[in-house]
Amino acid sequence: MAIRVDGIESEDELRKAQAAAQAQGTSITNYNEWAQILQEFQANGIESTGSYSGDKARMQEIQAAVEQYAAQIQEQERIQQNAPDNKETEKVQKASETDRNQEMKATVANATSSQIMADYMKYYHMLM
Repeated sequence: MAIRVDGIESEDELRKAQAAAQAQGTSITNYNEWAQILQEFQANGIESTGSYSGDKARMQEIQAAVEQYAAQIQEQERIQQNAPDNKETEKVQKASETDRNQEMKATVANATSSQIMADYMKYYHMLM
């Protein structure tokens, strides 16, 4: 009689299946690894797929996602450490922007006053 290992969704069910297999003189392949996976799933509220291969694949996906997240956090921390003080950078950028705005206003004012003066001189010569 074969031991049914499909549909096992908890560590307790796996232990019972292992005990039944041992009573028949066999054991469940990858029992220790699967038990560890199920234990971690149970501790973290993750549902089992009901099979060793499905649970192992899900665990690998979770580990890859966690590693990717950790790498992103490390990269952000590295960037923040290597970047100059953001407040100082913002001050310089705001000062530069203010300078550009003032320069533009002065240019517009100069152009406007030059146009007004040119128009005044034109009309003045017309009147004379």
